[in-house]
Amino acid sequence: MKKWLTAQSPQPDTITDLQALIDVFVDEYNQHRPHRSLGRTTPAVAYQRLPKTGPAGSDSGPHYRVRRDRVDDTGAVSLRRAGRMHHISIGRAHKGQAVILLIDDLDIRIIRTDTAEVLRAFTLNPNIGYQPRFKTNETPEPGVRGFPMS
Repeated sequence: MKKWLTAQSPQPDTITDLQALIDVFVDEYNQHRPHRSLGRTTPAVAYQRLPKTGPAGSDSGPHYRVRRDRVDDTGAVSLRRAGRMHHISIGRAHKGQAVILLIDDLDIRIIRTDTAEVLRAFTLNPNIGYQPRFKTNETPEPGVRGFPMS
């Protein structure tokens, strides 16, 4: 913004003129200029695509989405839901692995992108930030890593 303002001619003489130039810059930056980090969309479009939360206690209904991520060095992925960050343990053996998260409200499936192996299938506990592996909120399913096949 400083470079852009410096390049403008004529330079503003008053705070009101400066604010008018800043308003032009902000509009161009957020509404018209695509960003590489946002998949060549504008920040305004990227913001509109995000799910919105309402006031505390409001029921906006179930939440569905598909998200691509990579398992971090601690063997977990992070997921923001209803304004709260949750860290989901998958296991250090999977660090760096590309995964897809299938989110059906509180039911979450984490799947490897290269083999389609389900690494984790569980019900998110929205009251805790760290979701450990294979606790009481886990949904055992045949073929899910860590659970025996019947």
